[in-house]
Amino acid sequence: MAAGTGTQTPSEYIAHHLQNFSNKSQTSVIDFSVLNLDTVFWSILMGAIALLLFYCIARRASSGVPSRLQCAIEMLVEMVEDQSKAMIQGDRRFIAPLALTIFVWIALMNALDLLPVDLPTAVIQGLGLSDIIHSHRIVPTADLNGTLGIALGVLMLALYYSVKIKGPRGFARELISAPFGAHPFLWPCNVLINLIEYLARTVSLGMRLFGNMYAGELLFLLIALLGSLWSMRLDASVLGLIGHVIAGSLWAIFHILIIVLQAFIFMMLTLVYLGQAHDQH
Repeated sequence: MAAGTGTQTPSEYIAHHLQNFSNKSQTSVIDFSVLNLDTVFWSILMGAIALLLFYCIARRASSGVPSRLQCAIEMLVEMVEDQSKAMIQGDRRFIAPLALTIFVWIALMNALDLLPVDLPTAVIQGLGLSDIIHSHRIVPTADLNGTLGIALGVLMLALYYSVKIKGPRGFARELISAPFGAHPFLWPCNVLINLIEYLARTVSLGMRLFGNMYAGELLFLLIALLGSLWSMRLDASVLGLIGHVIAGSLWAIFHILIIVLQAFIFMMLTLVYLGQAHDQH
């Protein structure tokens, strides 16, 4: 986790590691033409690894004495199935696998935060790509664009199931009649409240995951600075390196809980929103 930055100040070091590798520079607060290529790459890679993991375990599944990995996956599948059964009344053939995929996918993306913070830079320099890739962030869930993108996917699924279960007319009736009643005078208020609710769900779902992972990434960077203060021409002693190792180890151990917990919370909220889409009013 050591930071090798002989020409950077601590502020420059942190700012450099918090920059995404994008197709163009962002010139405004909201610019949909900017694409964070590192977020897209690692998101797709972790998704492919999750699918490959499921495939390999399914191929090697045995009805006899299961392996430890098979036992762990079966316990995970049973946990997700129990949660989906408690929240969703109806067909869960797609929803339970979706929840399991979301949990494993987000857990894998979060786990990238445990890699040394300077590893991507070292690999890029080793491959001679420093002139092309000036910055790189390896944790997709520490990028607000990535987490809001997943949250938008959950929103679209919730809307899809609302229309599928209740029908277009039933969904429209619920949109204009809940929560204040079906009187025509109250229709604009009901529509406004429901739109705000959908927006708040999506933003809070994405922001919750982003905020926790961004804070964890920032703390890893601060810990990394403890092991490289002397390379930045700052007064430091061997205590900086010792503090770097101890603090980094303790935070990494604690961060494992955050990685799994945030994936679980995102999965549970997805089930809650899809369960609400199944409810008939």
